[in-house]
Amino acid sequence: MYEPIRPKSVVHRVDGNHTDAHYPQSSRGEALDIQLAGHLSALLAVTDELGLDDDGAVRIAAQVQRLRGSHPVRIAYPALADGADSRTLHRRARDLAARALLVAASRADTAAAILAAQRMDAHTAALETPDRAGAH
Repeated sequence: MYEPIRPKSVVHRVDGNHTDAHYPQSSRGEALDIQLAGHLSALLAVTDELGLDDDGAVRIAAQVQRLRGSHPVRIAYPALADGADSRTLHRRARDLAARALLVAASRADTAAAILAAQRMDAHTAALETPDRAGAH
């Protein structure tokens, strides 16, 4: 009538050892650093796509370099005209900054958290002011 609480392990064993013993294990902190670098890299890509050549982009690139140990790849995009596309990109950037803020806060990375919060504010302000949607 009752099923066992714990079924047999789905991890296959070879010679009594776990088969995943050959793979490197990362700590929670390392996993959060990887996730944070990914969110910041995506934010940098959207910032570049918006054509924002400001201090924020430089600071985002510096954080990505700190977390990854290498310079982020950057692509020069043609300038966007103000309008729906830039508003969509600002929304995406704001959402990416929010994700980065959550990960930075759980990692207790103050510098990245402050930067992410500032970028959220900048993109929110750009969305609230129709004539600034393509600026900043």
